Formats: sequence, structure tokens, C-alpha cells
Amino acid sequence: MTPIDGQPILTAAEMRAAEERAIAAGSSVEDLMERAGAGVAEAVRRLTAGAPVLVLCGPGNNGGDGYAAARILKANGVPVRVTSCADPRSAAAVAARQAFAGEVESIDRADGAPVVVDALFGTGLSRPLDPSSQQALARLTGGARLSFAVDLPSGITTDDGALLGHVPHIDITLALGALKPAHLLQPAAAMCGAVRLVDIGLKHVTSDCRALARPDLGPPPVDAHKYSRGLVAIVGGEMPGAGALAAEAAMRAGTGYVLLFDDQGSAGAPHALVRRKWSVAALRKALDGKKAAAIVVGPGLGRGKDAERKLDAAIAIAVPLVIDGDALHLLDKDRLAALGKRTGGTVLTPHVGEFKAAFGEYAGSKIEATRRAAAKSGATVVFKGPDTVIATPTGQAVVAPAASSWLSTAGTGDVLAGAVGVMLAAGEGPEAAIWLHGEAARRLGGAFIADDLARELGAVRASL
Repeated sequence: MTPIDGQPILTAAEMRAAEERAIAAGSSVEDLMERAGAGVAEAVRRLTAGAPVLVLCGPGNNGGDGYAAARILKANGVPVRVTSCADPRSAAAVAARQAFAGEVESIDRADGAPVVVDALFGTGLSRPLDPSSQQALARLTGGARLSFAVDLPSGITTDDGALLGHVPHIDITLALGALKPAHLLQPAAAMCGAVRLVDIGLKHVTSDCRALARPDLGPPPVDAHKYSRGLVAIVGGEMPGAGALAAEAAMRAGTGYVLLFDDQGSAGAPHALVRRKWSVAALRKALDGKKAAAIVVGPGLGRGKDAERKLDAAIAIAVPLVIDGDALHLLDKDRLAALGKRTGGTVLTPHVGEFKAAFGEYAGSKIEATRRAAAKSGATVVFKGPDTVIATPTGQAVVAPAASSWLSTAGTGDVLAGAVGVMLAAGEGPEAAIWLHGEAARRLGGAFIADDLARELGAVRASL
């Protein structure tokens, strides 16, 4: 089993193509099924200490993987039973069923077991399970001490993470050959439990989409100074606390110098924070000649004429730019067109409401919606949420594993905007900021506020 950090994510069609390439290179469907079964059996055997196992098999190749796993578990002395919702239909699954050479119980009448393996349906499912199978799956997994899913929990769509009816929570999902979007997109990801990758012998698996990985940042070099570590300019507005949060987050996330343009002031900000009265000239002067710099505009900005002027000024300056919060609501057709012409690079950080305000309603895959928004705007888009997706205008995408639900509190997006500004000033993309943000939340546990999150960024950044 392999952790998922940085691993490629394949759609159902991409996975079929990868398997077809393996078959063209000399493997057979039966070979792939045997490797899948062996990988599943090894994971179950290692994690269950010989406890009795019940394998639920469906009619397709996912069920065939289950039959293969059951046979290998049995051969290794593990007490194992098999139940099915239908006879196998594919040639490989029929062969796997015959090789098991044991009794197969009806899923409706099967008794439970301490360990349950769901191998009913995997990648490519497009319709709900029949009511009888849904009920049996819920009953058997609900009564188990530990549950596994082979590739995906049954009842999930592969590419967009939708639930096709009731899907019970699984403790461990064993992704076969590659990650699928549903392993990271909600609401499916919440049903997958811990996701681990099982090697089935696919070679050179690549994709334009991958899972977020721990960044390799390290400490500043020995000859670093405050400007070489980056200058982040935060453009404040009607809600000074939001700008102050973004500024403190930028300071804690590792930049060398933070300027907050805030005419109202906000108590409690770090003494090292430099404040300036807002003007376009002051912003330009602060950034003039700085090689490592970025602007963050939007946290607490407001949506009036003054906010529009500040946003336009930020767009016009050729340094990396983060557009967040209120500023996203001001992205009309002309401003979106202007983003594509910028030479400094732009990152947009919308939550779902801001995404809809800027790009309209969407349906289907969040990954594809984010890619379309990035292509339309010419900017990198960080579509925030319990399943944050990052996409570039060229179609590259990164999906973050589920973050703490305690992030659903005011100001955490301002903290992220400040951290993204740090990475842009350092010549990096936003991925490291997403990781830092999520890790800070994980370390805090629960019931934290955005101020706590900003401060925790320092400890997380220092640990890298």
C-alpha cells in the first residue's frame, strides 16, 4: 500500500486506457485481476491480524478482484467467506470465481463478519445499486469492526464524486493502480475513509491531475535578507480585520516583509507589520524594483467604487497577484479579460459562492469546472472547499485531500490568501500554501478561529 501524496489521479476513461496499454504490452485482464486481488489480500491480512473476513463480490471485474483476494486470503490461512449480489459476467470474473472453489452465499442472507471487503462495484458505475444490495451492504459494513472497499466504495461515480443513493462509510479504500477523482472529491471522499494505493503493475501512469503533496520548502538560504525572502503587499478595505489576518498569515508563512495598505487600522496585528496609507502611487512605489513580491487584494475589500479602483490598480501592476474575497465579486467581463493579459501571474481563490459569482453555476466534476474557470480567466484558480482543487490555464490540476471541517469559520480564507501571496512572491505556485493551511488546521485539532490558524502557520512552516 502506498500513501496518496503526489500520486496521479485518473478518470474512469483514463484508467481504462492505462489498463489497455498494459494489456497491449503483454499483461492480460486476468493478470491485472490477480495483482489486484493479491494487493487487496495483503492489505487486509496485514491490518486485520487473522480476523474472519467476508468478501462481497459483484458481477463485474471489481467482483473478480474480490474473488481473487478471497482465494489468496484463504490460502494464507485467513478465515474467509464470500457473498455475491449476482453471478459473475465477465470472463475474467468467471475464472476468478471458479478459482476460489468455495461456497458463495447470497448477499441478502449472509451473516456479518468482523472484517468486510466491499468488492461489489468499482470504477465506472453510473447507476445506483438495487435496494436489496444497498441494504445488505449497509448492514454488513455497519456491523463490521473494519471495512475495506476495492477501488471505490460501491455506489459512487468515479469522475465527479457523486453518491448514487445511500453509500455507507468505509474505513479503508484500496485504490487499484491509480487514484480516481472520487477518492478526493466530496461527497464521495468522505465515504472512502483512509485511501491507499495498490500497485497492479501499470507502468508509467501519468495524468494532468494529481493529489496534493507535502511541499519541499526548507529554511531560507544563508545569505537571505527580508527582501529576498519576498515582499507581500496586502490591499485592505472596509473590513480591516480581514486584511490584518491575511497580513499576519503572510508573515507567519515565511515571507520577509509584509506591507498592509489599510486606512482604518486594526488592533492586535504584529509589531513587525508595516502599514501604509492607501494610494496607487504608494503601492507602486513599494513594489518598484522588488524582484520577489506579490499583491493580495480582496480580503475585507468591500464591493464599492473604492474597492473597484483598488482592484484595477492591483491588476495593472506587473507582479504576481492573489485575488480573493470581495474582489472576486468584482470580476466582470472586462476584468477577467485583463487577467489573461497580465505578465505577473494571477491566482484566484474563490469558495463556492465566489466561484459562482465569477464564473456562474457549474455541474459535474469540480476538477473540470476549475479547469474551465482557469482557462477562461487566464489565471490559476484555487477552488476552495472540503475538496480544494487547483487548476492552471494549461489544464494542470491538483486536488487536496479533505481538510478539517473546523476551517468553516470566518477569516480562514483570508489566512489562505496571505499564505498564497507568500508562495507567489517566492516564485512558487499556490500548492504549498494549501498544504500549510490544511496542516495548520490539522495540528490545531478543533474549535479554532482564524487568528489561531494564522499563528499556527509559523510552526508548520518551520517544520519543513
